[in-house]
Amino acid sequence: MSRRKFDEMSDYDSGRDRKRRRNDAVEIEDRLESLIIRVGEKSTSSLESNLEGLASVLEADINNYKTKILKILSDCAVKMPEKTTIYTTLVGLLNAKNYNFGGEFVDLMARKLKEALKSCYWKTARYVLRFFADLVNCHVISTNSLLQLLHTFLDTARDDNSPQVRSDTYVYAVLSCLPWVGRELYEKKEQDLERLLKHIEIYVRKRGRKHVPGLRVWRSDRPHPQEEYLDCLWSQICKLRSDMWQEKHIARPYVAFDSILCEALQHNIPPLTLPPHNQDNMYPFPWVVFRLFDYTDCPEGPVLPGAHSIERYLIEEHLHNIVKEYHLERKQCAAFLLDFPLKHKIPLEYMIVEVVLAELFHLPGPRYIEICYGSLLIELCKLQPATMPQVLAQAVELLFDRIDTMNVCCFDRFVNWFAYHLSNFQFKWSWDDWLEASQLDPTHPKAKFVIEVLQRAMRLSYRQRIAEVVPEQFDCFVPNKPEPNCKFFTEAGADIPGSNTAQRLESIIRAKGTSTEVIQALSELPNPLRENDETDPPYNPLQIQVFVQTLLHLGAKSFSHAFAGISKFLKVFEALVGPHEEAQILVLREMHEVWHHHQQMMVMLIDKFLRTQIVRCASVATWVFSKDMMPEFTKNYIWEIIHATIRKMNKHVARLQREVNDARERRTGHDSDDSSTDEEEQRPRPTEEEIERMEEKLETAQADQKNLFLIIFQRFIMILSEHLVRCDTDGRDFNTHWYRWTVGRLNQIFMMHNTQVERYSQTLSTLLFTQDLDPHILDAFNQFIALRT
Repeated sequence: MSRRKFDEMSDYDSGRDRKRRRNDAVEIEDRLESLIIRVGEKSTSSLESNLEGLASVLEADINNYKTKILKILSDCAVKMPEKTTIYTTLVGLLNAKNYNFGGEFVDLMARKLKEALKSCYWKTARYVLRFFADLVNCHVISTNSLLQLLHTFLDTARDDNSPQVRSDTYVYAVLSCLPWVGRELYEKKEQDLERLLKHIEIYVRKRGRKHVPGLRVWRSDRPHPQEEYLDCLWSQICKLRSDMWQEKHIARPYVAFDSILCEALQHNIPPLTLPPHNQDNMYPFPWVVFRLFDYTDCPEGPVLPGAHSIERYLIEEHLHNIVKEYHLERKQCAAFLLDFPLKHKIPLEYMIVEVVLAELFHLPGPRYIEICYGSLLIELCKLQPATMPQVLAQAVELLFDRIDTMNVCCFDRFVNWFAYHLSNFQFKWSWDDWLEASQLDPTHPKAKFVIEVLQRAMRLSYRQRIAEVVPEQFDCFVPNKPEPNCKFFTEAGADIPGSNTAQRLESIIRAKGTSTEVIQALSELPNPLRENDETDPPYNPLQIQVFVQTLLHLGAKSFSHAFAGISKFLKVFEALVGPHEEAQILVLREMHEVWHHHQQMMVMLIDKFLRTQIVRCASVATWVFSKDMMPEFTKNYIWEIIHATIRKMNKHVARLQREVNDARERRTGHDSDDSSTDEEEQRPRPTEEEIERMEEKLETAQADQKNLFLIIFQRFIMILSEHLVRCDTDGRDFNTHWYRWTVGRLNQIFMMHNTQVERYSQTLSTLLFTQDLDPHILDAFNQFIALRT
């Protein structure tokens, strides 16, 4: 064999060996990752023996795979908080076997904490702090080192130059780790622990609570107090302290290894300097803890932990984490919730329902889309048919009983969820239990709830079906038949001005006439706004009435027919309506006249008008607050329209902002960015003039957004002020159902669109929400401002 051929074969063999070794290394790393992630799952062996075996396996591989093992453990510490004590025990065993590895892990977690605080990953920071706290129990970290870190967090409470939400976030992180380490600190550093708690107590007492009323699901504290999250957790920690820091929920596997762990050397957490407050920092919103059940609501069996017991906090947090982890997979989520550890020691169904409803009613808004919670509750009913439907029905009854004081945002979500839930169970419900609602004022919350549920249910079914499932006493609540009412095509319509043109226009459109033919037919109509031959009004209201009513009459068969008609005759709308706000409002008024018995059709048509730019967002807001719409003002569909309009404007501004940012990056970043893809390189580099034009469009859109909010809030102030003055003059109580609904809707605008409204808070404070405004109206604005301060 030639020397050259031999060398070639040697190179081939060595390359194949390297590839095999690389594949073997990846295989071992994957096996280690699987072992670490799955520790603590159901097994034939005990958790203690599994941990001992895993610690031995990892110790043997530390020299070769230390970086990988460190990364997996640090990720698990943050991403699997429900297994905190399992992983702290594992780290403790490894530290006892390899002191240097323990030190490297502590340093890595300290860097993770620092990065999380810098990047505003508050939940990650809280879980790292909790992990450090539990490592004290495993003799990995010294108690003095942890106490120093906790005091560093609490130093934010003394910072008068940062918002309260920042201090709240740090104090909450400290409080939430005490259930894990409180007993250890009490036994070894009792005076230091008491000093820490005194520091927290002083802060909790002095902090502002202006934001709390706007975050409450109910205005009333009966039967359950509506406690703000930090106040509630502080009360739970105080109860835990009075119980000598003994809790019954946290599994502590490290107790079995105490003789091994207590021999290990401990590490100190590297000193940490908290990042200073920055105006761009986003802190978690405060929230009010949702309470629906107490122990008297649960039948015989396990007792529901008290509202101030630490077990209630620990169980609820665990359930919330399960929802967070599996919310995209409702079947998995439901299965994991029902398979909760220690489920035989608590009334699990009650706690699950309370947690899911807490997520649904969370303010300012739920974490996930509302349908997520509805589908999860249905899945829970399927998996646990013997108990879950009854618990959920009991929850609905309690919510209905307390609906008089329910927050308007939560009222809307309750309506939407309940209608959806009924649609999955053939609309069967014990309606007879709610017959009292039929005797109440239609604006009373109980009556209104039934009305809105039936309206929403009709969207998910059909009117006749809804009329059949409810008792006769509810006939007054059943929605009207969703039929159009076109005045030009009724028996009395022949005498209305423009009726002949409407008949001719109908023939033209049926014959597939063009926009030109339609405009020509409408041009014959006189203009009621023309006072003499010299003036030329900007639009002709009679033309708009005839055209809109005729077009909607012909498109009445379905949404698709109506949309197709609007799209086909956009040029006619452009010619008749144009940019004139009065003309746009007239389009909306005529649409409402035709379809006032079909709420969903009105919602969809206005969305189409906005997308095709027939009407502007500001025109929709002005129309909603007009005198013509006052009878409809408290109905849910009106606010569905308002919020959809605001969202459309917000999305438009956000899209233009992204385009400007993208253009700036392409303008300045091409030269320096070596990692740009071929597709990005092929895109033309924008010129300065193009960017300026894009920025002008963005500024115009932002001005329109600002104007929209100004119109809405100004109209709210006007109608509420008029109501208060009128009641004062007449000597009547101003606190009517209408007043509470209207103030609730004002709060809802602040809550649902808080990010966008916050940009213009200074302008709103200067122009509208001034100190001379009635305190009843000003409170809503002050509560909103307090959310971020």
